[in-house]
Amino acid sequence: MTNAEQNTVDFPGRRPGCPFPPAEYADLRARPGLVRTSLGTGTKAWLVARHEDVRAVLTDHRISSDPAHAGFPRFGRTRGVPGRDQVPGWFVGMDPPEHNRFRKTLIPEFTVRKIKELQPEIQRVVDGRVDAMLAAGNTADLVAGFALPVPSLVITTLLGVPYADHEFFEAKTRVLVTFTSTDDEREAAGKEILRYLTRLVALKQQRPGSDLLSRLLAAGTLTPRELSGVAMLLLIGGHETTANNISLGVVTLLANREWIGDDRVVEELLRFHSVADLVPLRVALEDVEIGGELIRAGEGIIPLVAAANHDSGAFSCPARFDPARAARHHVAFGYGVHQCLGQNLVRSEMAIAYRTLFKRIPTLEIAAPVAELPFKYDGILFGLHALPVKW
Repeated sequence: MTNAEQNTVDFPGRRPGCPFPPAEYADLRARPGLVRTSLGTGTKAWLVARHEDVRAVLTDHRISSDPAHAGFPRFGRTRGVPGRDQVPGWFVGMDPPEHNRFRKTLIPEFTVRKIKELQPEIQRVVDGRVDAMLAAGNTADLVAGFALPVPSLVITTLLGVPYADHEFFEAKTRVLVTFTSTDDEREAAGKEILRYLTRLVALKQQRPGSDLLSRLLAAGTLTPRELSGVAMLLLIGGHETTANNISLGVVTLLANREWIGDDRVVEELLRFHSVADLVPLRVALEDVEIGGELIRAGEGIIPLVAAANHDSGAFSCPARFDPARAARHHVAFGYGVHQCLGQNLVRSEMAIAYRTLFKRIPTLEIAAPVAELPFKYDGILFGLHALPVKW
């Protein structure tokens, strides 16, 4: 029996009542080489759990993020990275040099300076949501009342998407990022969002505004069809991941109140929760050695973000929430050329959300035992379906 055959495990999925990251991640890191797993679709893929190895996968030009290549890991027909025939402009599923064209066009819109200019708008949105919660009484679902609408309002304002349609795209996004959705349900939800955004881009061609989509149309480096896919990626990524980070962060800060008000919490919360654990799927284009293991061309690779961010070889006592640590080398936003374009926006939203929420509602507390909270064990992204709070 080969080492690879010995190192084959069931996929270490999340289970209700069990902590995240799964305990199996520590076992994966402790094993020599890498570990193979079956994805339930009849295909196998390599699991990469050590911090050093995850960063190596995400920066190796012989390893692709394009789902069109044979062997790319899939959890189902529509689970994972959409192909260009499904969503044109979904540039995180492209390799250089094609990926570079999209990245070069979008980077100027998400620089530190640009996001700093957006901070007054973020503050206005956050204050508005706190005002609404306080006006409604002394209890709330913090996900529905704050964590989700804050990034949703910000990204729709930035893109020029009418917030009046937020229930539509939030509901369709939930279908897309939930493992329990069927392939047909996810396919239909994706088509509906793309159809909506295609119509919106066409309207902005006729009546441009001062929003991001109008500016990108005017730049002319992306086709309207590509821009519809870009808009879908930014819209979904811009509200779903940040909402999960905000809600999980509130739970952690309420359990560690001594850190409330410290700006260092954002980086540590990003590392600690690693909500996009299963996002950066890859496939080898050539034979490549990672972590002492030979990965053959055409074999799928799953870099486990949460496993890397809880690697004791990279972070001392990684299971401990410690904002005083130097955590900037985490891979919560990925690594290399595909590192999350919106990371500066996410950091600003999280910082302003925590600072304002705890300042304006200092008596905030969770209104249920943490163990009974509805965590997203069924989600591609980890987070909370709801967070009952009182003050």
